[in-house]
Amino acid sequence: MSSKKSSLVPITRAFLSSYYDKHPFPPISDDVSRLSQQLRSLSAGLQQDATVPLRQGERCLLQEVDSQPPHKIDENMWKNREQIEEIIFLLETSHWPKLLQQQSTPEDIELARLLKQLREKCGRILEMVESFQSKSAENVFNTVMTYMPQDFRGTLIRKQRERSEKNKKAQVDALVSAGGSIRDRYALLWQQQMERRRQLAQLGSAGGVYKTVVKYLVGVPQVLLDFVRQINDDQGPMEEQRHRYGPPMYALTKLVLNIHLFLSLSWWRFEDIKLQKHQLSILEEAVNVYISELARFLKFTGEVFANSPFFVTAEEAGAIEANKNDDYKEASVQAGTTYEVSLEVDSVNSYIAWDFSIAQGKISMDIGFSIEYTNSSGRKTLILPYRRYDSDQGNFCTISAGNYKLIWDNSFSTFFRKALRYKVDCIPPVVEPDAEERGTL
Repeated sequence: MSSKKSSLVPITRAFLSSYYDKHPFPPISDDVSRLSQQLRSLSAGLQQDATVPLRQGERCLLQEVDSQPPHKIDENMWKNREQIEEIIFLLETSHWPKLLQQQSTPEDIELARLLKQLREKCGRILEMVESFQSKSAENVFNTVMTYMPQDFRGTLIRKQRERSEKNKKAQVDALVSAGGSIRDRYALLWQQQMERRRQLAQLGSAGGVYKTVVKYLVGVPQVLLDFVRQINDDQGPMEEQRHRYGPPMYALTKLVLNIHLFLSLSWWRFEDIKLQKHQLSILEEAVNVYISELARFLKFTGEVFANSPFFVTAEEAGAIEANKNDDYKEASVQAGTTYEVSLEVDSVNSYIAWDFSIAQGKISMDIGFSIEYTNSSGRKTLILPYRRYDSDQGNFCTISAGNYKLIWDNSFSTFFRKALRYKVDCIPPVVEPDAEERGTL
């Protein structure tokens, strides 16, 4: 995309629309809607022939089948992944109807062979969906991080994300250990996905877990922060993706829900109503079409989304922002003197960071630099030994509260003063929001 030299502008929904005009998704197969309707009709027949009412799980599933799919593409993706796992669960030998497990007839043996084939195919498409989601999440995060300073501040955000993801996995593991169902697990996974969205918005608004980090993100284009805050708004850029590529995803969600419903009803009533050949034929075709069309959708959208233009290049952004001198200070360090900056640190695991340079003239100039720590009793400890630099950038994580002094030393010079340009930050520890704070987001 092009941009004015004097400003940095993220793409609009209209610009994204013009990009997607060049990448239309080949229409989804008509077999998808046909097979959804046929399976829904078969399921309705199983309901009518039943002598007992539907179970709770089947009532919930039936309600989903007869409702509109979720609006968001990523929510549909999670729903498809959930339903594939539910289908795989039903296709496992140990979860077949008892009569079928005995395989006492040639028909049952043939059915068992077909079910094992379908299970293998569903396992492969499940891996594709998981890979697609993982790559998509990494693409979004890495795109944003491309624009962040490549120093300790970007590292802090990455560490925060790693901590957050580790906590999310622990939540899922605890739910599974407590006997949570597949439905329960995916309800939690989607809740966690929404938490990721909130954290992305927090990064853009310098709020929540990022409020102490973004404050110090010198050199980050403000339009990037605005963009990540608004990316998932109802009329934001992602809405254009939903508008263009949502309908085929919705059709696939309908189909996989109908496959799950039909299998669930068939298993519950298997001893009374055995599956007929025409029903098996429809089921087999439905699974094959679903897998084929979903794989095609994943391949196509994976490439299109990964190359969607959201910002100007990082190089352009850096060139524009390099002209800004946010938060830098200047000091003149006379010959034979020192210049000091003192920081009071209240919390361990805070980050102290510095970035400085000495103005250069006809001869090379440098200055001594060191850092010392003084505890509450007045005892001093050298944190960074004295060394001479013409410029330096660095950081460290504190292990004790107290006073930290950064010292620029020009005492070795007899004639030359040094023009020092510097920035010093003390960033408190990044912590996860507590339950009360999350509830107010």
